[in-house]
Amino acid sequence: MREYSIAAIPADGIGPEVIAAGVTALESLARRLGDVKFSVETFDWGSAYYRKHGAMMPADGLATLKKFDAIYFGAVGAPDVPDHITLWGLRLPICQGFDQYANVRPTRILPGITSPLRHAEVGDLDWVIVRENSEGEYAGCGGRVHRGLPEEVGTEVAIFTRVGVQRIMRYAFRLAQSRPRKLLTVVTKSNAQRHGMVMWDEIAEQVSKEFPDVTWDKMLVDAMTVRMTLKPQSLDTIVATNLHADILSDLAGALAGSLGVAPTANIDPERRFPSMFEPIHGSAFDITGKGIANPVASFWTASQMLDHLGEAEASARLMRAVEKVTGAGITTPDVGGTATTKDVTAAVVEAIHSSNV
Repeated sequence: MREYSIAAIPADGIGPEVIAAGVTALESLARRLGDVKFSVETFDWGSAYYRKHGAMMPADGLATLKKFDAIYFGAVGAPDVPDHITLWGLRLPICQGFDQYANVRPTRILPGITSPLRHAEVGDLDWVIVRENSEGEYAGCGGRVHRGLPEEVGTEVAIFTRVGVQRIMRYAFRLAQSRPRKLLTVVTKSNAQRHGMVMWDEIAEQVSKEFPDVTWDKMLVDAMTVRMTLKPQSLDTIVATNLHADILSDLAGALAGSLGVAPTANIDPERRFPSMFEPIHGSAFDITGKGIANPVASFWTASQMLDHLGEAEASARLMRAVEKVTGAGITTPDVGGTATTKDVTAAVVEAIHSSNV
């Protein structure tokens, strides 16, 4: 029996709803397969915790999480707590504290879900976006002086290190190498940002020589939005900076039909620390408590978690179950359906136990 310890942090908004759905799916997989077990411990950290304690998580939060095999994260953000407090108080300390420098966001059009792109079909959009997750524009370097005066200045300094760019570039090339098309697109803005972005381009050129079987090209980030929209079939694996990939991956999720189906993995490739897996849709307070949150992203990110843990069979079965359910039209309102979160979850559980999945 293989047993994995999972730290669940449902956090804010629809986070508790979709993480509960994901845990239900994991438990169903364990029963179906019989040789794997998931021990899930849930932590109440987030905006509600902040209102009580003045912090998004305890001071020893990272030490508590370090013993787990993986972290299953919901969403962070609340209308009455400033966004920079929620983000820098919970999610980013985990990502940076555990050096989860590879943020991996797969995107594809699932059966039964319609892309807003005209004539786009299943298979036309099948990407993996690799986001540098430890430095860049989100390094937190900067400050404000002369607050409140006309001369007030705010600086936000993007930090790019050779080791940081090299390691994310190698990760992206290896990932591209593992995919059938062996195709990588490197995204920068090196025409206008002539220091850090030019260094990105130079390092991409250098690292590419280690992967002669990978075809690669580069795009400016603004042109990339056009290519993603008009020529989705021309793309496969994509690597970009922290900010650029953050934006592009939201566009990718929307082009695939909804952010409600978009997963992400925050990976420490060296496995020194637990990696963290989360849907990218955010806390979505406008639908919180209505029972209509789309759990597909949390299922997909659970599949990523299973892959990372080495449970390829469980991962594949979960995604086959999800695709069977979406293909049957059992979907939530964000992708044009009428099903509830519980409806979709129940259907996925049934599919997991089906003999033809």
